[in-house]
Amino acid sequence: MTTITRQASALLAAEPVEVKTAFQRAPAAPHLPAKATQFIGYFLVQNRWWYLSILLLETAHASCGIAVPYAIAEIIRGVTTASEQSLSLIDSLKQPLWLFLGLSIGEVLFGRSAGTLQMWLQPVQRQEVTRALYAYLQHHSHRYLSSDYAGALAHRISETSMGVLQTIWAILFDFWPIAIVLSVSIGLLYTAHPLLAVFVSIWAFFFIFISFYMARRCRLYAHKASSARSETNGILVDSVSNLSTARFFARFGFERQYLNNRFEKELQPIRIANNYSERVRWFQFVSAAILKIGILYFSLTLWGQGKIGVPEFVMAVSVSLLIINEARNLSRRLLDFFEYLGNVSNGVNTIIVPHELVDAPDAIDAKFTSGEIEFRSVNFSYPEGKQVFENLNVKIPAGQRVGLVGYSGSGKTTFINLILRTYDVQSGEILIDGRNIRKVTQESLHAQVGLIPQDPILFHRSLIENIRYGLIDASDDEVIEAARKAHAHDFIVNQGEGYQALVGERGVKLSGGQRQRIAIARVMLKNAPILILDEATSSLDSLTEESIQTSLEAAMQDKTAIVIAHRLSTIAHLDRILVFDAGRIVEDGTHNELLKLRGRYYQLWSRQTGGFLPEN
Repeated sequence: MTTITRQASALLAAEPVEVKTAFQRAPAAPHLPAKATQFIGYFLVQNRWWYLSILLLETAHASCGIAVPYAIAEIIRGVTTASEQSLSLIDSLKQPLWLFLGLSIGEVLFGRSAGTLQMWLQPVQRQEVTRALYAYLQHHSHRYLSSDYAGALAHRISETSMGVLQTIWAILFDFWPIAIVLSVSIGLLYTAHPLLAVFVSIWAFFFIFISFYMARRCRLYAHKASSARSETNGILVDSVSNLSTARFFARFGFERQYLNNRFEKELQPIRIANNYSERVRWFQFVSAAILKIGILYFSLTLWGQGKIGVPEFVMAVSVSLLIINEARNLSRRLLDFFEYLGNVSNGVNTIIVPHELVDAPDAIDAKFTSGEIEFRSVNFSYPEGKQVFENLNVKIPAGQRVGLVGYSGSGKTTFINLILRTYDVQSGEILIDGRNIRKVTQESLHAQVGLIPQDPILFHRSLIENIRYGLIDASDDEVIEAARKAHAHDFIVNQGEGYQALVGERGVKLSGGQRQRIAIARVMLKNAPILILDEATSSLDSLTEESIQTSLEAAMQDKTAIVIAHRLSTIAHLDRILVFDAGRIVEDGTHNELLKLRGRYYQLWSRQTGGFLPEN
C-alpha cells in the first residue's frame, strides 16, 4: 500500500485548488490512529471500565495463586513444631488452614470472574474493531481497492480485529499476572531470607530484559510471515472465485501449481520467524533451569547454615517452581504477543492510510433537480503520468441523452469516472446543476447518479435484495415492477425460489444477460436524475436488447443520460453524440449530422463489424 499512498500524495501535491494535510481522512470515516500501539489503545479506552475490572480480578487471582506456598509453609511450620502427632494438632493449625482454603477459593473465584468478563467482552470488542476498520475501508478510492485482493483486505480486517483482542488479552491475562507473581514471590522470599529475594530479583531482571529484547527482534519476522499468509489467502480466494474459469480452460493443474509456487514463497519468511522463535525458547528453558538449580542450591545452603527452617525451604522451592512454570509460558506469550502486534501493525499499515478522495470541509448534501453537467477547463492525468484531458470544455444540458463514442483508451470511461468522482481533476471544474462536485459530499453525488456498468457485480444475496439495493425502502410491488420493466421478472419467477433465490458470489449463478437485467432493474428502482450506461447492453443478445430498449428509453425520460456503447446502433437515436479521440472531443452532434460531416464518426460507423466498433 506504500505505492498507493505515494501515488495519492503525488496527485494531491499537484492540486492547485486547495492544500491537503499530510494525512487526510474522509469526514465520515472513524478517526482511527495510524500506529499499531495507538490503534490498540484507542479500543482499550473505549471499554476501559471493563478492562479495569478484569485487571483487578486478575491481580487478586495471581496474588492468591502465588501466596498458596506461604500458607503451606505455615502449615508445615505448625506440623514440625508440634510436640506430638495427634488430631488435636488441627486445632492449632486453624489459621494457616483457613488461609490456605481462602486462597484456594479466591484463586478459583477471581480467575473465573475475570474469565467470564473476558468471554462477554471478546465478541463485542472484535465486532467494534471490525466495524471501525470496514467503515474506514469504505472511504478508500477505486484505485486503492483495485490494487489489492478483496480477500486479502477482508483477511487483514479479520486478523487485525483478532490481533487487537489477543494483544490486550496477553497483557491482562499473561504479562500482568506474571508481574504480580514475580512481585509477590520476591516479597515472600524476602521474609524467608533476603539473599533468596536478591537472587530471584537479579534473575528476573535479566530474564525479562533479554526475553523482551529477543522477542522484539522477532516482531519483524512475524510481520513478514503475517504479510505472506495474507497474500497467500488473497490468492486462494481469487483462485476459488475463478474455479469455473479454471474448469473451462482445463487449468486445474495450473492453479494447483500456481498455489504451490505461492506456498513455497510463503515458507521462507515463516521458517525464518519460526527458527528465531525456537532460539528464544532455548534461552528461556535454559534460564528456567538456572533458576531451579540456583534456588535449590541457595535454599539448601541456607538451611544447612541454620539461617532458614524447613517451612522457608519448602516455600522457596515451591515459589521457584511456580516462577519457572510462568517463565516457560512467558517465552510463548512474548512471541505470540509480538505476532499479534505484527498482525495489528500489518492491518493498520494497510488500511489506515490517507484517503485519496475526501469531501471538502464545507461540502454539502446537494439535491440535483435537473442534472445539467458541465466540464469547465478540465485537465486530468493519471498518477502514472498519462495525460487524458487537457482544457476539456463540454456542457450537457439537463434532460439530454448523450452517447459517447471512440476507440478503447480515447477517454470515454475516464469522462464517466470524473463525473462519478472516482478520480479528482488536477484543475478545472465539473459542475452539476451549477455546483462543483468537489463542493458536495460524495454520498449525495452518488445517490443521484444511476450507473449500469458493463460487468455488473451482484451481492451474494437474494434477487429481491439485489434489486431493492436501488431503493432500500421500496415495497415488494415496486421491486417487481422494476424487474418487469427490465424484462427480468420472467426468468426470476422461473427460479426455484423466485425472488428469494440467492445469486451466488458476484452473481455467478446468473448468466451475463440476467445479471445485466438485474442491474438495470436496480437502477430503474433508484430513479436518479442522472443515468449512466456503460455498455449496459453488451451482455445481451440482439433480441433481448431490443426487448428492453423500450424500457431503457422509459428509464431515460426526464433524465440526463450518458451512454457508452460499442454497438453504435444503440446510441444512434440519442439527442447527441460526442466522439472522443485521444482525450479530445473531436466531433459533437446528432447521428445524422455526424454522418453528413463524413469525419471520424462516419469512419467509425462504416468500420463497425456486426454492429460493433473494432478495438483500434
